[in-house]
Amino acid sequence: MSIMIIIPARMASTRLPGKPLADIGGKPMIGHMIDIAQRSGLGPVLVAAGDQAIVDAVADVPVILTDPDLPSGSDRIEQALQASGATPEIVVNLQGDVPLLDPAALRHCVEILQVSDADIATLVVAVPRLDIADDTSSVKAVVDWKDQQLGKALYFSRAAVPFGQDPLYYHVGIYAYKRQSLAEFVAAPPHPLEEIEKLEQLRALGLGMHIAVGRTQEIPLGVDTAADLEKARQILQRKTHEP
Repeated sequence: MSIMIIIPARMASTRLPGKPLADIGGKPMIGHMIDIAQRSGLGPVLVAAGDQAIVDAVADVPVILTDPDLPSGSDRIEQALQASGATPEIVVNLQGDVPLLDPAALRHCVEILQVSDADIATLVVAVPRLDIADDTSSVKAVVDWKDQQLGKALYFSRAAVPFGQDPLYYHVGIYAYKRQSLAEFVAAPPHPLEEIEKLEQLRALGLGMHIAVGRTQEIPLGVDTAADLEKARQILQRKTHEP
């Protein structure tokens, strides 16, 4: 099946404005995300940029300027995909702020979509309850596991759900969509639960879509603050100097 990776990026981050162009080891963050996408070997890469500054900074792959007022990365991806004229069967949504992500995670997400025949696939990490239960920025997935590696999402929440379960499943925000499922998702209005939890994946569940879930072992560092950015710089510097 034909696959395209699309990286949505915009400058107007609330906690770290301009982060797609933030320098990490001599390269802007969007450059690291493009490298990750290309190293996955899945297929063509496209940047869905919310600002001209991002367009100007990207040279290695196609980039499309999207409406800066779009409400989500999924909307940005859909608009860029339509403008590109590309017709992939699978679209991978690679968020633009995980510069240390293992490219294997993208391949795994696509594999989960293919073996499950779901509408959407995503990944989770098993984490001790005490580590994330009270952290509302850590999204938890409620999963009906078919076996040790593959499950079906029942719900996502910022709360510590299911009650009493240990470990909890931390949701890694990577998605692989069937092309038609992405179009249907973006065309639908927000679901009431989506607006309560501030989690757009609940729109897909509200539409009755099947979200397949795979397990992965590592929570990728998301860069949301200046402290996260400095941590990413330090980790990358250590990796660069490893023998």
